[in-house]
Amino acid sequence: MTREEVFALVQSHLADELDIDPARIDESTRFKEDLEADSLDLYTLVQELEDSYGVRITDEEAARILTVGQAIDFVLARVVAT
Repeated sequence: MTREEVFALVQSHLADELDIDPARIDESTRFKEDLEADSLDLYTLVQELEDSYGVRITDEEAARILTVGQAIDFVLARVVAT
């Protein structure tokens, strides 16, 4: 799995979930500040990542993931480690 593949999934999910243009989303995009995502939006993203990549994300870990890039880094670190 590549960084680009994970980014594409995150970008697609957020664009669908938040009904926004995918072009607004890059690795530096902040979930709350830039996309105005609420806790339910972030919960569904966590579920999508867990289901798609077989990783587990605790509530504490999720709270520290503030940007799209951080979410990608988290997934890649967990998938490579398993």
